Order: sequence, then structure tokens, then C-alpha cells
Amino acid sequence: MNSIRQRLLFWQITALIVTSVLVSAFTYHLAWQAFNRVRDFGMEQIAHSVVRHGVRPHSWALDPPEHAAPRPTARPAPQDNPPPWVTDDLGRFISQIWSTDAELLYASVEGIGPPLQEPGFHNVEWSGEAWRVYTLVDDEEIVQIAKTESDRASSFAQMAPWLLVPVALLVLLLGLLIRVAVNRALAPLEALGQDIRRRDEKDLQAIATDGLPEEVAPLGQALNQLLERVSRLLTRQRQMLADAAHELNTPLAAVKLQAQLTRRAPPGEREAALDELDQGIARSTHLVAQLLQMARLEADGRERQPVPLRLDQLAADVVAAFSARAEARGIDLGLDRREAATVQADPQDLRVLLDNLVDNALRHTPPGSRVDLHVEQAEGRAQLSVNDNGPGIAEADRQRVLERFVRLNPQNEATGSGLGLAIVAQIAQQNGGLLTLASSPPGGLSVRVAFSALPTT
Repeated sequence: MNSIRQRLLFWQITALIVTSVLVSAFTYHLAWQAFNRVRDFGMEQIAHSVVRHGVRPHSWALDPPEHAAPRPTARPAPQDNPPPWVTDDLGRFISQIWSTDAELLYASVEGIGPPLQEPGFHNVEWSGEAWRVYTLVDDEEIVQIAKTESDRASSFAQMAPWLLVPVALLVLLLGLLIRVAVNRALAPLEALGQDIRRRDEKDLQAIATDGLPEEVAPLGQALNQLLERVSRLLTRQRQMLADAAHELNTPLAAVKLQAQLTRRAPPGEREAALDELDQGIARSTHLVAQLLQMARLEADGRERQPVPLRLDQLAADVVAAFSARAEARGIDLGLDRREAATVQADPQDLRVLLDNLVDNALRHTPPGSRVDLHVEQAEGRAQLSVNDNGPGIAEADRQRVLERFVRLNPQNEATGSGLGLAIVAQIAQQNGGLLTLASSPPGGLSVRVAFSALPTT
């Protein structure tokens, strides 16, 4: 049962039914006690009426009819099997008048009735039935009134169902009211769901939360935050697709032109044309690779797994991987300062970050330059620096180069795609790092990424 409506209705109606059963049982108990008190009061009033009005035994008691037995002169013994003419009258009450000497003077059913009891109310077993007996002692006589318990129960049973009718009507009415109340309480959720279902994939406007109840308003606000993030992500992705299409157009056109020139080149110049074609293909491949890296970062679809990572060891691995390329360009690439430093980050992200930093430095420094990596730890911070002695970046342009597809010297084909530092900035942000650009001591560019350091073992 996953429906909130069904859960609310189930628990509320169940609570209503359980409460109604308990109230009905309590009401039945109180009504039964009140009914018995009323009946006892009636028996008591009959006894007092006999005494008050001086009722005496009827004359037939001295001259009984032929079918009646002679009036006993002493207290009669209980009869276990009274004659049939007596049992027909047992459904009503029996009244008896006794002398102060415990001699039965009168009985509404001649010679029959419960034995004489002490003054007050008593429950007596007589003639196989339970009786309720009230005995009143006067100066001249003793009056005793008896009534069967079964007669009381049958009389109460006739009126008991009418006690349950109000409870049943109450349960029915409250059940309907509970259903209406639950439907009205959940109406804002239904309206919110309908509003979302009516929207298409292009409608990412915020949901109106002014009229929502306090319990539903946080849900609407969370949905608005999600819609805002999705809208920003889609905007960035659309912009990236547009930029990627524009950026890919130039190198692909260049590759196509170089292929045509290679085909037409005379045999002596074909080798140089093929080298140009290889360089164009390499630039296009590099651009596509960086576009894929940026797309993965923008989509944020991969679940990052931060682990303790030795930053100095990672820097050494990257230097070893790029050493052949640096040597081919005549660039001195090295790790001149290597302090043990451990950070909490995603290994794949940090490898992409370092690859882009070193690749960017090798692309933008002329042959014969120097690129140095520094890894140091101080005051709880681990810092990785990539320094070169190339042309550097003016301070006014340092923030701008962190954006995508920004190239300060677009005429120079060796400047790359304009994505390297943008990828580095996004990875640093997603892994809790701080990226800064500064001037290196030799006069080139120094790119520094600082992370919170972990204790190094």
C-alpha cells in the first residue's frame, strides 16, 4: 500500500472503528447498569407502595380456589418443579407478603416464590433461574418483590440495538468526512502533479509555491531548485554543442584541405604534405578528446570516488608519460620539488587535471623552454604547481582563459582548443581544490592547484 491517501484512510478509519467499538462497549455497560438501577428502583417503589397503602392478603387466600393448594401456615419449602400454571407467570415479577415471624401470608403466585431474604437487594437462584429480589421490612409485615434476570436481559436486549444506531451513524458520517478531508488535504499534491505532467521538456519554469501548504512547500522549493539546475545544465550543454560544432568546423576543414593538397602534391613534396596532414589530424583528435572530457564533466554522470591519493607520485607518473613528447620539442620537463603530499580526490579526475596542465604548458612554451612541476605541503594544504618560462598570460586575461574555447592567440595553430584550463578549473572545483594563475619566477605562467592535505603515511 504505497498510496498516501490509502494509508491515511486506513489508519484514520481503523482508529475510528476501534474507538467506536470501545465507546459502544462502554456505553452498553453504562446503559445496562442504568437499566438495572431503574428496574431495582421500580421494585423498591412497588414494595414501598404495598407498605404505604396497607395492602393485605386477598380474601381468596383464606378460601382458595379448587385448583389452589391450601395456604401454608409456615414458610414453604422451595419447589424445584412448580406446576405449569405457575411457570407461565414466571416472566413477570412475584410479590410476597410475610409476617414478622417469617410466615408467608400472601404470594402473587400462590405458595410459590423465592425464599425470604434479608432486607435489601439480593441475587437468588430459585427454580432453576436467577432472580433479583428486594426485601422491605415494616413494623407489621415483610414485603418481598422478585423478578427473573432473564426477563431483565430480554427486555434490555430489545432496546440495546437502538443504542448502537447512533454509533453506527456516527461511524458512517465520520468516515465520509474523513474521506473528504483527506481528499481536500491531498488536493495540493494532485494539483502539483498535474502542473508537472502538463509541462513539456522545454518548460523548466519554477513552480508557484505561494499557495502550497507548509508541508508541501519544501517539496515545491526542492523541485524548483532541481529545475533550475537542470535548466543551467541544459543551457551549458546547448552552448557547448554550439561551440563544439563551431570549433570542430575549422580543424576538419583544414584536414580536408590538407588531404586534397597531399593528393595533388608532387612526389618530392608529398612527404611534407603528409606531415602537415598528420599534424591536422592530431589537432582534431586532441580537440575531440578534450570535448569528450568537458562533456563528461558537464553531465556529471560519473560517480566520483574520492580516495587518499599521493599527489607527488601522480606528478611523477605524469612527467614520465610526457617526457618523450617534451624531449621531441626540446623542452626540459621535470619534477624539481617533490614533497610527500596526500589528498582526498578522485584519481581519474586528478590524472586528467595534471595531463591538461602539462599538455597546456608544452603547447604554449617554445622549444628550448623549461616546464617544472612542484609538489609541496604546508599548513594543512597540499599544492601542485606547473611553472614554465614561456610567454605567460597577462593578469587581465587570467580569469578569461578559464572559460571554454578562449584562445588568446587564435592565429597560432599550436595554441590548442582553448579547453585545457577550463577543464582544469572544473575538475579542481568538483574535487574541492583551489585554482590560481600567477607569474612564474622565470617570467612565464604558474598554474597552482591547492587541496586540503591528509596525513601522509
